[in-house]
Amino acid sequence: MSIRYRQRGVSFFSLMIILIVAGIFFAVGMKLFPAYWDHGLVTSMMEELVAEPETAKDSPTATRLKISKRLRINQVHLPVQEAIKIHEKEGVKTLTLQYDVTVPMFYNVDAVVKFHEQYEVIIR
Repeated sequence: MSIRYRQRGVSFFSLMIILIVAGIFFAVGMKLFPAYWDHGLVTSMMEELVAEPETAKDSPTATRLKISKRLRINQVHLPVQEAIKIHEKEGVKTLTLQYDVTVPMFYNVDAVVKFHEQYEVIIR
């Protein structure tokens, strides 16, 4: 046998399998991207809110109003209104962001993405 008759490269069948697997990963990534993008916007908004000195002085109702305005400006809709909880205890205001996003994937398969963040503001 000469070297000329040896197989080289990827066969058509294995190339198709690789492309199908890559396509599935790409489709899953494209379906999950908006949930992570919105969470990134909410996280940056919450970090900006915590960095503001007025936040420590505001009542929980005023803080919730600020959050709701910023969410509306960024066109972000949280799945539930109770996703953001505000507690004041012992000189610390705690803002807890906890929610789940259900993303329909294929046919009857859904993906659930859970987010949980906690921010603290020291009240002076």
